[in-house]
Amino acid sequence: MNIHAIYHRAKQNWSYAYDNKTLHIRIRTQKGDMDRVELFCGDKYDWPNTNQQYAMKLWLSDNLFDYWEVEVEPPFRRLVYYFGLHAGDETLYVMEKGFLKQPPENVHYGAFDFPYINPVEVFTPPAWVKDAVFYQIFPERFANGDPSINPEGTLPWGGEPTPKNFFGGDLQGVIDHLDHLTELGVNAIYFNPLFQATTNHRYDTSDYLKVDPTLGTNEKLKELVEKCHERGIRVVLDAVFNHCGKLFAPFVDVLENGEKSKYKDWFHVREFPLTVNGYIPTYETFGFEPIMPKLNTENAEVKEYLLKVARYWIEEVGIDGWRLDVANEVDHHFWREFRQTVKGINQDAYILGEIMHDSLPWLQGDQFDAVMNYPFTNAVFDFFARDELDAAGFSSAICTQLASYQRQVNEVSFNLLGSHDTSRLMTACNDNEGLVKLSTLFKLTYPGSPCIYYGDEIGLDGENDPYCRKCMEWDREKRNESLFDFFKWAVALRKNNSALRTGSFSFIQAEEGSDQIIYERADSKDRFIILMNRGSEPATLVTGAESFTRIDTNTSTSVSLVDGKVSVTLPAYGYAVLRTDVTPEQKQSQAAVPTGTAAASVSA
Repeated sequence: MNIHAIYHRAKQNWSYAYDNKTLHIRIRTQKGDMDRVELFCGDKYDWPNTNQQYAMKLWLSDNLFDYWEVEVEPPFRRLVYYFGLHAGDETLYVMEKGFLKQPPENVHYGAFDFPYINPVEVFTPPAWVKDAVFYQIFPERFANGDPSINPEGTLPWGGEPTPKNFFGGDLQGVIDHLDHLTELGVNAIYFNPLFQATTNHRYDTSDYLKVDPTLGTNEKLKELVEKCHERGIRVVLDAVFNHCGKLFAPFVDVLENGEKSKYKDWFHVREFPLTVNGYIPTYETFGFEPIMPKLNTENAEVKEYLLKVARYWIEEVGIDGWRLDVANEVDHHFWREFRQTVKGINQDAYILGEIMHDSLPWLQGDQFDAVMNYPFTNAVFDFFARDELDAAGFSSAICTQLASYQRQVNEVSFNLLGSHDTSRLMTACNDNEGLVKLSTLFKLTYPGSPCIYYGDEIGLDGENDPYCRKCMEWDREKRNESLFDFFKWAVALRKNNSALRTGSFSFIQAEEGSDQIIYERADSKDRFIILMNRGSEPATLVTGAESFTRIDTNTSTSVSLVDGKVSVTLPAYGYAVLRTDVTPEQKQSQAAVPTGTAAASVSA
């Protein structure tokens, strides 16, 4: 056994409360090192009468490690526990205080301890997010519904985007095209910033309590939110609390009055007067952008103002959540107060942080519900679009990402394959429609909340900013309608099958050097086997199934069943989605058994 690879610690993503009565417990071992792993657990105040033994399930594997998991319901919400690891004739017991060759004589000295499931500490993201399919709208480029409020110099719709030009997209334009969203099947919208600003992207807020007049009014936004709610569509707004814009009134006051300004402590000023030396401002900013001064969220007045903003749009307009820009550069104390404020108004409000790296410190139930899942984005692009990962590398990247967080976090992670900050999906896939479909189907059959960037569903292309911010195309003669039909089918597939939203996920086949993957989504009702070929040549894949029903739209795929084996011949960039029988293990949840008797594997 390689003891150096073994890892567990209580809390975080290794042992956590999934709900008010259930714990999920995980341990990591070297890949392929263990034959089986057991959990020994019980109540610390009554170990003799409560101790039980579970067989842990080999849940996920990446290129280095195996991750084992089990689900336990402590009889009194408390649990002390240790692990039994078995490899051939060797057995090792893992305690918090180290390793033992024999079972511990006294668990009170050295076992792992989950002290108590306090309901107030159970991380419970909004349930609706697990069933959401988001649609991201960059408001300036979606639709021009009210030309009377166009900004000065507005260009004809559909021109070439630049960092500074305007085409007149507005809130009325979104209202006018809600039928498009309903037809696509999405049930949540994430808007890029809507508040008054000077740029077309509006990440330089000048008034946090006012919709930009070139987009509409506060009343128009409320009308939009109400119309969305009538259609079952939730609305999430972008909040830029890390920094403001150059015309934000307190910053203007500091510019004009310097050290005498009553707002000087609202910002991080290194020296007065406020100026730019070379490319570095004398005050903290987003990056080194002088028109985006960083707010001091430790300042009591700043906190009071921003929390008032957070309350206003939920209470007065009825939005359903916030996406938080540059969330990792704002202090954790502020985000804890922010969560308490928002959840105190609407417990079902979704709090989504923009973080591109490991985000576990923000995902402990006291700050965000989820983050924008860029590790997922990069893994999908590296496999399907860039050809930088083979199937084994892709499986490893995905499993590492899943093992990094609690299950309830994975269920509401914001999974995207394009945004206002990245090249468009079509361009990332080198204009290969087959790869667009494969990556989209994977996203829509993967745990978490998928998001479609406006226009990706009709084949809009474009490199990074500003070209990923093209005007939406509303002329059906100029749109890829067959791609739109595929998106509609894939969205409906997810929405109509709970296993594709909240069921278990596992790879069945993902081999080194291969372009093909097979993976499974399953719950107690349904089991899906999904096969994909990202290669440029046809490929035949074989996997086990006693029966199946095809529910894909890939007409050039052939499928046959012989002696419990499904043989699927996929064309280049082809896929197949099969519904098959649920296994007995998937139908039943694990029950504890007395110490000394190994239990069956737990579905996790």
